[in-house]
Amino acid sequence: MTAEPVTHPDTAPASDALLARARAVIPGGVNSPVRAFRSVGGTPRFMERAQGPWLWDADGRRYLDLVCSWGPMILGHAHPEVRAAVTEAAADGFSFGMPTAREVALAEEIVARVEPVEQVRLVSSGTEATMSAIRLARGFTERSVVVKFAGCYHGHVDALLASAGSGVATFGLPDSPGVPASAAGETVVLPYNDVPALEAAFAERGSQIAAVITEAAAGNMGVVPPEPGFTDALRRLTREHGALLVSDEVMTGFRCSPSGWLGLEGVPEGGAPDLFTFGKVMGGGFPAAAFGGRADVMARLAPDGPVYQAGTLSGNPVASAAGLATLQRCTDEVYQRLDEVSEALAAAVTDAFTRHGIPHRIQWAGSMFSVFFREGQVTGYEAAKDQDAALFGRFFHAMLRRGVHLPPSCFESWFVSAAHDDEAVEHAVRAIGQSAAEVA
Repeated sequence: MTAEPVTHPDTAPASDALLARARAVIPGGVNSPVRAFRSVGGTPRFMERAQGPWLWDADGRRYLDLVCSWGPMILGHAHPEVRAAVTEAAADGFSFGMPTAREVALAEEIVARVEPVEQVRLVSSGTEATMSAIRLARGFTERSVVVKFAGCYHGHVDALLASAGSGVATFGLPDSPGVPASAAGETVVLPYNDVPALEAAFAERGSQIAAVITEAAAGNMGVVPPEPGFTDALRRLTREHGALLVSDEVMTGFRCSPSGWLGLEGVPEGGAPDLFTFGKVMGGGFPAAAFGGRADVMARLAPDGPVYQAGTLSGNPVASAAGLATLQRCTDEVYQRLDEVSEALAAAVTDAFTRHGIPHRIQWAGSMFSVFFREGQVTGYEAAKDQDAALFGRFFHAMLRRGVHLPPSCFESWFVSAAHDDEAVEHAVRAIGQSAAEVA
């Protein structure tokens, strides 16, 4: 066994000082709201470096990372072969604003891994991918209404930032100021995993619906996989009414399996989704994302078609090199290790929480899992919200003191990497047991 980990103090002077500086020039001191620790309290840790499964903050403290940059670091931080690919690409130039061989190779890798995807367009963020996919679906169908599900988050796109889970759920905001009523009015929000509600929506507005967008397996209200038959119903109803089905695999893509959630669940009855969105793992930690699908749908994009979409840094050569190097190293052995690590951590939670009488429910999407601080199955957003967020906050800080950095929201997935070795697992298991005893 490894030595007993040092217990970190609750105060973090260097991070406090950086937060004070940041607040003067950045709203809230952070560039993405969940980083602010508002739902758990305390000072967000400003990180200085990372290696393998470990992070070091501005105070020089080491933490086991169970955030993994919210999913992309599937191989661990600063993987030597990915770093070498990035260094080589950067030496050739950072950005050209012109096509490169590296972006072609990355697109070919994605198409090879996800069989229904015939063509992809590279972009710079998951938000941009979903925004573009919705625009393309509307242009292809010549309709305007989009159906989404409560608790599913598809980036901060105006039309999709309604009952969106994740950061919005953390702050208790059902919608966002700044989203015009005209945009929200073209979005139908339904309960996740509710086939009768979906059927009713299509019965009422089927001829107006351009697309249904869904997280392939929801990960932004905690992990909530689709119930058996739900994805089949999505495919059946969209086909019957001439709408497109958009599967958001920004989080699950290449994380759940070599071909994402589709590789686990399989192609729905009636055929694959028409469009997919990808991000996170496919960028290897760099700003990169993609949307793609059927060739006839993708042909509607400019320059071949009338639906406009563009981006100066789309297909950036350094980001493409990082993404390609990461995907090429996502082997069967990597996915096996992800499963082993996540199962060990989940078993430790179950054992410790049961022993100390802490209500909990663990749910899965491949190696992604989340711990709901409640009893009973979670099938949608309302159930996900019905948990003890205050208890999670106490557990979060107990783990942080023991050198384990969890996602700072009870609505997020825990992520592991192939670099989480036996030392890392032992560290986490010990911290889970001690933290559960502390907060019980």
